[in-house]
Amino acid sequence: MPNSPTCPYEFSWFDWFCLWYPPGWLILFNRHWQHYHHDPAGWKWLEYGLFLMPGGFYLALLSRWLRLGCRSPHREIEEFYPDYQQVFCDEILDPIMTHYFRAELHLQDNLPPSQSLIVAMNHGGMCFPWDFLGLGYLLRKTEGWVVQPLANVVLFEHPWMIWWLPPAWSKALGGVQAQRDDFEDAVMHKTILLYAPEGVRGPGKGWSKRYQLQTFHPSFIQLSNRYRMPILPVVCLGSEFLHPWAWNVKALAKRVNLPFFPVSPLMIAFVLFPSMGVWAMRTQLRYYLQAFEQPEIEVTSGSNVRSQVYQQAQRLRDKLQHHINQRLSRH
Repeated sequence: MPNSPTCPYEFSWFDWFCLWYPPGWLILFNRHWQHYHHDPAGWKWLEYGLFLMPGGFYLALLSRWLRLGCRSPHREIEEFYPDYQQVFCDEILDPIMTHYFRAELHLQDNLPPSQSLIVAMNHGGMCFPWDFLGLGYLLRKTEGWVVQPLANVVLFEHPWMIWWLPPAWSKALGGVQAQRDDFEDAVMHKTILLYAPEGVRGPGKGWSKRYQLQTFHPSFIQLSNRYRMPILPVVCLGSEFLHPWAWNVKALAKRVNLPFFPVSPLMIAFVLFPSMGVWAMRTQLRYYLQAFEQPEIEVTSGSNVRSQVYQQAQRLRDKLQHHINQRLSRH
C-alpha cells in the first residue's frame, strides 16, 4: 500500500458526523483514501464542507475542476492492494456494516476450506453495491478471506465515479472488471471471486420485481468447470431495500451510459446532495450460505456444451430462488 502512514485512520468527531449524515459518506471514503495515499488532485476541506449543504456539491465540483486546470482527474491505473482492503474493512466498513446495515452471515457450516472459488450471490438494490461489500466484509472478518468482487466496468470508468471517488479506488479495493479477460485472469490467479450471475439485470429489475431472480449468465459455470473452481451459492435478504420504491428508466440509463437509472422519491434528495450516490437506506443485510457445488460439463460426440452450461446456470438460479422464497415466507 503506497505512502501508507504508520498510524491507522482514527475517527474524529467530523467522521462520526459524516457517518450519521447521509451526504457525508462520500467524504469518509475520500478522507480514508487520502490518509493512506498521496492524492493532490482529490477533494479538499472546503469542498467537503460544500458537500454537506443543499446544492453545495455542484460548487465543490466547480472548485475542484478549476483547481485541476479545467480537466477531469487522471484515470490512474492501479493494482489491487489487499492491505488497503483490510484497513478499509476494519476502519470504514466495520461501523457501517455493524451499526447501519447490521450485516449477518448465516449457515457458516457450508463454508468450504479456504481455496480458489466463485461466490455467486443474488444482487439487488439499484444503488451502490452494498450487498457485495457486506458479504466481502463478513467473509474477510470471519474467515480471513481476501475476496475480489466482479464489478461492472462503469464502477471503474464512468465520469461520475471518477469525480466521486479516487480514480484508482475500485481496483485498489479488489474490484475485477466484468470483462472476459479480467475475469479469466482473476480466476487463473486463484482468486476468491464474488460474482452476481444476474449481472446488471439484478439491481436493474426495479422494486416491482424485488427478489425475483433474473436469468443467470452462464459464463461463471464455464469458468468454474474449466478451472475446477467450486461455486459457493449465497442468498442475500435485505438488499432490495437499499433503494426501495425505485424503477429503472432505461432510456435515461442509455443516455447517461449507466447500466440502470433508478427513479424514486429518494432521487429528490440525490439532486440536492449528489454526494449521496454512495449512500443507501438503512436495512438489515442477511447472508445465507448454501452447499457449494462443482459443475460438470459432459463433452461427448455431438453434445451441445453451450446448452448444458446454460441449463446448469438456470438450475442454480431456480435453487436460489427457492431458498429466497423459503426465507421470505419465514419473515
